[in-house]
Amino acid sequence: MRRLPLVLFAGVLASVGVATASGADSTTTTTTQQATTSTTVTVRHVHRRIAALTGLPDPTAVTKRRSALTIKLDNTPAAHPQWGTNDADVVYEEIVEGGITRLAAIFNSQLPPRVGPVRSVRRTDRQIVFPLGGIFAFSGGALYAVKSIETAPVKLIDQSNAGPAMFRDFSRPPPHNLIANPTLLMKEGGKVHSPPALFSYVARSSPAKGAPVGFFSVNFAAGYATSYQWTAKTSSWDRSIFSKPDLTATGQRVSPTNVVVMFVDYVGGVGVEGSYAQMVGHGPVDVFTDGRVQRGSWFRARIGLRTAYRTDAGKVIALRAGATWVELLATGETVSAYAPKK
Repeated sequence: MRRLPLVLFAGVLASVGVATASGADSTTTTTTQQATTSTTVTVRHVHRRIAALTGLPDPTAVTKRRSALTIKLDNTPAAHPQWGTNDADVVYEEIVEGGITRLAAIFNSQLPPRVGPVRSVRRTDRQIVFPLGGIFAFSGGALYAVKSIETAPVKLIDQSNAGPAMFRDFSRPPPHNLIANPTLLMKEGGKVHSPPALFSYVARSSPAKGAPVGFFSVNFAAGYATSYQWTAKTSSWDRSIFSKPDLTATGQRVSPTNVVVMFVDYVGGVGVEGSYAQMVGHGPVDVFTDGRVQRGSWFRARIGLRTAYRTDAGKVIALRAGATWVELLATGETVSAYAPKK
């Protein structure tokens, strides 16, 4: 699988080579470290009680008493601002028909009062949720897509059986107004299946690795390019879409700690109805965390296993604890990255 070069502009870097675990990148960074908080709990206690999908401390172990809840979301201009995207532990952005994108937002640590607009299932969703299990909430879908998700180990809830867990907000026109209540969806989810970790995380004291990046753009076609600006104050990536800041319906800036760009083949064609992202196998990956990028490859041997991320030197690419967005970019599409301004 061939990936076009990722170029860091502004003449600050000669290349975008990956810094390995041995410390090949000698740049000193103090502003991109995730701030630690004062706490009286012991290290051993914090280590035992970690949220699987964020790597953050979970002192009450609430995430172990919940399933993963994946909600399928509309991502067209008419769907913005969305509800709940900034409260998701993990969000996957996938290409669907016509080249537009949809989101699969996964909740476990937090359950906001509203998530939406909820939209229909696609065949890629089966590959996203198979390692997680839990609950999959959606508005409906074409028969082939519904048949696909029915083979995944998830409890399916759509607007036909959700009851009060889904409702219409008539301040917006349909179909961009179906809203989900995650707390009620969790109650409808049946037996709890706490999720496994999807990523590896570095220790809080670990130094940042990779080439410095201040801004990058994930160049989805059809007008759906998304961009991320590193913000040292929050140690996160401020997201923009449709050439403006991505704000939730409650006015929060969508700003994940990590962004993983997986280059994948879309079986059946990019933007073709019925196609899907092939997430089993291997391919290139760009991992943005700590205001830096590490390049390498993703690997997934079977659909029931999580994806592994490694540098070209074979070292595990670990993330900083926090929320993560995974961009499922088609092979041949590009990422444009820019070094920080001096």
